[in-house]
Amino acid sequence: MSSASIKNDIFAGITAAVVALPLALAFGVASGAGAIAGLYGAIILGFFAALFGGTSTQISGPTGPMTVITATAVAAFPNDFSTVMTVIFLSGLIQISFALVKIGKWIQYIPYPVISGFMSGVGVIIIILQINPFLGVESQPSIVLTLINFLETIKQINYEALVVASITLAIMFLTPKKVSKVVPSALIALIFVTYFSYYMNYDISKIGEIPMGLPEFILPLSIDFINLSQIITLAITLALLGSIDSLLTSIVADNMTKTKHKPNQELIGQGIGNAVCSFFGAIPGAGATMRTVININSGGTTKLSGMVHSITLLIIVLFLAPLASEIPLAVLAGILIKVGFDILDYKFIKIVNKVNKRDLLVMVTVFLLTIFVDLIMAVGVGITIASILAVYKVSKGTQIKTVRSKTSFDIDLENKDTQIIKITGELFFGTASVLDDKIDKINNAKTIIIDCKNAQSLDLSAIFTIENIIEKLKEKDLSVILILKYRHKRAILDIDSNGLFKKTKIFHTIDDATNYIQKRELDYA
Repeated sequence: MSSASIKNDIFAGITAAVVALPLALAFGVASGAGAIAGLYGAIILGFFAALFGGTSTQISGPTGPMTVITATAVAAFPNDFSTVMTVIFLSGLIQISFALVKIGKWIQYIPYPVISGFMSGVGVIIIILQINPFLGVESQPSIVLTLINFLETIKQINYEALVVASITLAIMFLTPKKVSKVVPSALIALIFVTYFSYYMNYDISKIGEIPMGLPEFILPLSIDFINLSQIITLAITLALLGSIDSLLTSIVADNMTKTKHKPNQELIGQGIGNAVCSFFGAIPGAGATMRTVININSGGTTKLSGMVHSITLLIIVLFLAPLASEIPLAVLAGILIKVGFDILDYKFIKIVNKVNKRDLLVMVTVFLLTIFVDLIMAVGVGITIASILAVYKVSKGTQIKTVRSKTSFDIDLENKDTQIIKITGELFFGTASVLDDKIDKINNAKTIIIDCKNAQSLDLSAIFTIENIIEKLKEKDLSVILILKYRHKRAILDIDSNGLFKKTKIFHTIDDATNYIQKRELDYA
């Protein structure tokens, strides 16, 4: 590593830390664990994910989706912070297990409408949950309660907090890009509006005392077996969201740096980082896209930049914590609302009237489930619907045709016709039932040829369907011939536990099958 590269990495890491500071504070408060938990989440995860991860330029820390789930865990286990940390610890272990079974590369197969609906849903959640702090009113623990009690909230507005939050939001949206590239708009808002609030002597809620020094050690092994199901569900949710979020950010980093990340190594780094967070009362996180982009644009090229980012934040915590304690919650609400708007998937929103109905159905379903039901259910349902629609689309491309054929011999072959079921495309669980229906409609035939020569795939459902068809046809005293590719024949014979396929004539071409039928008819004649 050259001295110029080291210099660039140090500068980029410090720049990323400056951007991360207000976001870490805001996410910490939003999670319910406190501002210091957000800061140490950025410090610990940022360091270990950089050290052990598989994306050289990635900056990790608290993110919107992870904060929402952490807030759910905090609300689910009030006055039981150890259990919340247990959830975070388990989520880290689950991420490491994802890496060990090499699941990282499969994240890229999640359909885009699912990701779009999820990210936009998370953006809306963040915006709605910050309405009360924006208005200077105590926060509600859920989206539904926030919306239901909105009219009551309006009656309790703290106008000083509203002024502070509005100025913050204006700075976040209106700061010219030329300026924000040099000094992040979130940092400008944090410093300027906090000073303005202090100068005006506004009576509004602040972050409050932030402990200086290193955090206390927590043993995250508090497992109440009554709540075990909820603990595991939240841990899996955090692990999945953290993995998806991180690997999507890794792809962004790849595109910018023309490099290739190691997905499973990245999950190990994220898992270690989140697991260590749980020992120090820190909230979990993931690869953060905006901070990663800023790191790359600032010259970061190696893991050093991510570690410098964490060390910089640690120095700030150790020496500047008293200043951070004076930051109004309304300022953080303004920053987070801008973050919520940034998370919305404008790429999809711009073309929403042009996308096909299937993609729109998936996106809207995931979007609504994310906001009003559950994030992990939203992703699960979205993937399920998308998979079913994909299977339907593939099955529509599979052709299963019936062809009646007479042998070429000049003897009386009445009632000895041969029917060919010709399959082109994919023969799998989505199309196997169509084959069964075709067979049921066959009449006046003595020999059935099931021609799978042009079948691209043959899964277990299709094999068992063919097995049932053969048994059914033999009960009717009909002769069955299969035409299979060599690899499909091997696959079928390997699982032929009752010997049915071994007793069935299997050929590799239609000519071989026809020759066999003609020879058999000659013998009978």
